[in-house]
Amino acid sequence: MQWIKQALSPLIGSEAERFARTFLEQQGLTFVMQNYRCRTGEIDLIMQDGDELVFVEVKYRSKSQHGSAIEFFHASKKRKFESAAMHYMQEKGFNPSIIPHRIDLVGIEGNGQKQQNINWLKSV
Repeated sequence: MQWIKQALSPLIGSEAERFARTFLEQQGLTFVMQNYRCRTGEIDLIMQDGDELVFVEVKYRSKSQHGSAIEFFHASKKRKFESAAMHYMQEKGFNPSIIPHRIDLVGIEGNGQKQQNINWLKSV
């Protein structure tokens, strides 16, 4: 788990995904695509980390009074996300037992003072 504090204005919608993408690129990951949609769900970001394909769910909360951003990636959401990841791999002709892959979660929380906290969880 990695916490990073970054000063910027409050994020909304796709801005959180762009912020997460920039953060992950700064960590050495390579962007593949954004907002992959299929009948089973959506993947916010698909990145490459060396030879590993990384499916990223981005969660943003401006206030943590109702729980942290990462708490909103519950079991039901994870199952849908995993299904969408398998759909992507099948669509691209990738064999999931051969192609290394993982699911990461990036939780971004604003504290109302133009600062964001990033929590990056690998292989959730």
